[in-house]
Amino acid sequence: MIILATIFIYFCILLFISKLTVKKSSNDLFFRATRQSPWYLVAFGMIGASVSGVTFVSVPGMVIGQNMTYAQTCLGFIFGYVLVAFVLLPIYYRLNLITIYSFLKDRLGVRSYKIGASFFILSKMSGAAVKFYVVCMILQRFVLHSYNIPFPLTVVVLVLLIWLYTRKGGIKTLVFTDSFQTFCMFLTLLLIIYKVMSVLDLNLCEALNAITNDCHSQIFVWDDWVSKQNFWKQFLSGVFIVVVMTGLDQDMMQKNLTCKSLGDAQKDMCSYGVAFLPTNLLFMALGVLLMMFFQQVGKPLPSSPDELMLYPVAGGLLGSGVEVMFTIGVVAACFSSADSALTSLTTSFCVDICEQPTNEILRKRVHFGMAVIFVIFILVFGAVNSTSLIDAVYILCSYTYGPLLGLFAYGLLTHKTVNDRMVPYVVLASPLICFLLDYMVTPLWNYKFGYELLMLNGLLTSLGLLATRKMK
Repeated sequence: MIILATIFIYFCILLFISKLTVKKSSNDLFFRATRQSPWYLVAFGMIGASVSGVTFVSVPGMVIGQNMTYAQTCLGFIFGYVLVAFVLLPIYYRLNLITIYSFLKDRLGVRSYKIGASFFILSKMSGAAVKFYVVCMILQRFVLHSYNIPFPLTVVVLVLLIWLYTRKGGIKTLVFTDSFQTFCMFLTLLLIIYKVMSVLDLNLCEALNAITNDCHSQIFVWDDWVSKQNFWKQFLSGVFIVVVMTGLDQDMMQKNLTCKSLGDAQKDMCSYGVAFLPTNLLFMALGVLLMMFFQQVGKPLPSSPDELMLYPVAGGLLGSGVEVMFTIGVVAACFSSADSALTSLTTSFCVDICEQPTNEILRKRVHFGMAVIFVIFILVFGAVNSTSLIDAVYILCSYTYGPLLGLFAYGLLTHKTVNDRMVPYVVLASPLICFLLDYMVTPLWNYKFGYELLMLNGLLTSLGLLATRKMK
């Protein structure tokens, strides 16, 4: 009841922020916040939107099998954010775009534009469903299961609440609600770390020494080229993941495009890009501390990495206060991702697919329709999920964002035209070829593709566009 009451108050605050920030709704306000957002609010809110509830659950558990090598990917993220800030943002601001996929229409053609926007919609809908499934699962497991409330009803109610506070203000509301949600997420993370340190009877200095001396604190892997944790694989993958999942993602760029000027947008991008590394180091440090906790209470480490965080919380081993804090933190992180995803999907469908950026009636109908489809995707993922949630997000990214990387790379790095009629076939063939290669390479050469599959997918798309540009 404490958790339910806290979440109810939390949603009341979000609705109050929505009402406070938006007096009269319009498409320009919903899509671009009239380009008046303070850059520092956008930067702070983007940390929470980038982290999501998946990080809360999966990153601490990753230290079991991968140590703290995920930090190598986070180092790549920083360089990726710099590339986005000084290569892509100037183009988007110069063209005064509502959605970034309009660039493909001017540069490559209408079919390239439509297939690029369609891949974004598919990618964002599936990726956001993975992330939002976390909060639905946790609320169901910790709270609602004891009341015999069915999981589908949980999903419907939570998505409905997101729709309620985003339906009028859209991106204008999210700039402020994301900042509030990021604050809640960080507060929760620090309180949980403090609680685990108290249970282990460690002060701050002792905890830092214990984490540093633990064998699972290893960050860099230089010598094993076959390993998915090799530094250059993870670092380069981190660079490209940010370029694709931020720079080529309408959801992430839409907030950055609401800043008053290009300079403000670049300051915001670099600020939260640098903040991403220490944020994830905190999550991984919590993972190391939780492994020490399992050892102290004499329990074996869980077989599923996600359970490293969930088991001691759900089992009450850290106290009921941690259960409440954890639930609030996950809700805050997940909602900052899901609300912006719903807004960007509505924006892309109205502007890119329907090409009616000023039709308010269409925007309201699409926004509600996207919420319904979002519910369906979450329920489907909940039925078939069988892997670590953080890996599931990046696997989806490799197959669906790869063609976007190829399209934009071809448009930005070459001056050549494309055969616009052939583009949909190339874009669909590239992920299929990557899937077959991933399936065949492991038994033949004992090599397992990691996040670098994203780069391969983009390369195949660009080569396909080049090879088919003269075909009739």
